[in-house]
Amino acid sequence: MLEGLVIDHVGIAVKSIEKALLLWNDGLGAKTGHRELVESQKVTVAFLETGEGKTELLEPTEADSPIAKFIAKKGEGIHHIAYRTPHLEDTMARLKKNGARLIYDTPQPGSHGTQINFVHPGSAGGVLIELVEYPTREELS
Repeated sequence: MLEGLVIDHVGIAVKSIEKALLLWNDGLGAKTGHRELVESQKVTVAFLETGEGKTELLEPTEADSPIAKFIAKKGEGIHHIAYRTPHLEDTMARLKKNGARLIYDTPQPGSHGTQINFVHPGSAGGVLIELVEYPTREELS
């Protein structure tokens, strides 16, 4: 196992974050945390505090966004499982060396100032895996 690799969140594709929050906040008592427009991915995200983990709601902002295409093909639902890694590029290199197909050749900007990439479902038993590297304290300063 890669050192420091832990589950960060589960991503759920939704048509409307506001509608989904009726269930998550009012029905389940989850607390809405960080919200952000991620232009590079053409989505608005809302992170929910759900116990020890997080749930990410993803709403498409454009019809050609990956999330809009996912919803059109499969409907709303679980989109990905995200794992936090302290060294995204090292993790990507190790995955490529072992034959995994990545969605992007280089890390991409994500929410919270993160760098992200995805492992293609065809390389991961049908599951889209997001890899997330958070900025260090020095990078935030």
